[in-house]
Amino acid sequence: MTDDTLSIRRYLDRLRTLLSELDEREIAVIAKVLKDAYEEQRTIFVLGNGGSAATASHLAGDLNKGACLAAEKKFRVHALTDCQPWILAIANDLDYDSIFVEQLKNFAASGDVVLAFSGSGNSENVLRGIRYAKELGCITIGVVGYDGGRLKPMVDYCFHARVDDMQLTEDAHMVFVHVLLKLLHAGEGSC
Repeated sequence: MTDDTLSIRRYLDRLRTLLSELDEREIAVIAKVLKDAYEEQRTIFVLGNGGSAATASHLAGDLNKGACLAAEKKFRVHALTDCQPWILAIANDLDYDSIFVEQLKNFAASGDVVLAFSGSGNSENVLRGIRYAKELGCITIGVVGYDGGRLKPMVDYCFHARVDDMQLTEDAHMVFVHVLLKLLHAGEGSC
């Protein structure tokens, strides 16, 4: 084996191990929370930074289109990561740590779901968003890696990829997204 193929093998072996250790119950409980929000037509807000922002946007797209395209009733998922002009205005005029709170102030209501992706679990803007959501009476979900950071104990429900590697964490988070899509597919008018 070359050095490159050995590095690839090591990475893939670590990923296989991580995936085999994920807690299916954490995913099932979160899927139930999202299914209940769908049934009751409550809004699901998703957020995150960097790669986690991309994962949040991906989940919103999967649920808004992929999970309910053929269904009469639709998911109501809003990615707080996607309106760049608004995000940049908030960051410029207030501060970056307020980008999710300020958007939630416009749209969130008690009983809505706020799902935060954070590899480290320690991003201040994510923590502030979850803190505000809890004060408002929203159901909160964290999707974390590493030791879960400060986010894990703050949320009502958590999916935890227990690994100290950002890329493996993000890989596990995308698997989480795609498993949710499979569980929540609302074909033939039902979720």
